[in-house]
Amino acid sequence: MKNITDIFFDLDHTLWDFDRNSVLAFDKIFKVHHPTLNTAEFIQVYAPINQACWKLYQVDKITHEELRYQRLKQSFDALNYTISDEAIDQIAHDYITFLPENNQLFEGAIEVLDYLLPKYNLHIITNGFAEVQYKKINNSGLGNYFKTVTNSEMAGVKKPHRNIFEFALSLAKTNKENAVMIGDCIDADVRGAIDFGMKAILFDEKNQHDWPEVQTITRLLELKNIL
Repeated sequence: MKNITDIFFDLDHTLWDFDRNSVLAFDKIFKVHHPTLNTAEFIQVYAPINQACWKLYQVDKITHEELRYQRLKQSFDALNYTISDEAIDQIAHDYITFLPENNQLFEGAIEVLDYLLPKYNLHIITNGFAEVQYKKINNSGLGNYFKTVTNSEMAGVKKPHRNIFEFALSLAKTNKENAVMIGDCIDADVRGAIDFGMKAILFDEKNQHDWPEVQTITRLLELKNIL
């Protein structure tokens, strides 16, 4: 990949292993307050609901507060688990508190960042909530790798909106011809970057997508062969 000076990473599901860390956070909550809930069974229901809620959040069809409530409410309803709104609000609060305490990264994350750091300027673009994302970055030891971190609250829009990429490039003092976006979400990360005019690499850890037009990796260490 030629003429690249700046690499922009998504955070959740790309470097920071959201799924594994989410299990740990819910397990801690349920063991204390809802011991009859099986965390593995809950996550199986919660994961697709959470993803669907995030898609609505990305296009401003639900608010930050609605996202936090609805992903839990819909999951408990699907499990026929009776729970009050007050208890859901408490879980939502505790989850955001406990989630960044866990520091599981994807395999090869630190190794590939060590490899890239001397060669490129590294950055993050994330739709996640600012207060939580900064804790994740710092608690997991990622902070020293990145020159800039752009979140949707700073930019005023979320990926895939072109303005968040424009904001990130301006903050990084670079241009789109010399930048590449790496992320797991086809719509937010890859299509968003490509439509804006940036190069993009899809991180498809579970090998779920067939998109021959876009460079795809299933392991982060494959970036060594590309960059």
